[in-house]
Amino acid sequence: MNLQVLSDTTEAGLATPYDTIWATAAVPTKPPQGIERVMLAEDKLYVVLAVVLIIWFGVIFFMFRTDRKLDRLERALQERIPEANADLRP
Repeated sequence: MNLQVLSDTTEAGLATPYDTIWATAAVPTKPPQGIERVMLAEDKLYVVLAVVLIIWFGVIFFMFRTDRKLDRLERALQERIPEANADLRP
């Protein structure tokens, strides 16, 4: 019974592949320019690696800079409140 339903849908044209619908559509043939040439090249892996490395360097730089700013704020806080630091020392 399932085979009959499957063959009926195929005969009616309901189960045609999706890409055959667009096979007759006009495809733009403008040649790639600028960054499109780089992204469409054979070695896309190197582009992806470069982007990932840039992101990692940005994250590391942001963390390093934030750590330095926090260190400066901690030192400034310790200098401004010497009596609070005296209570913490043994």
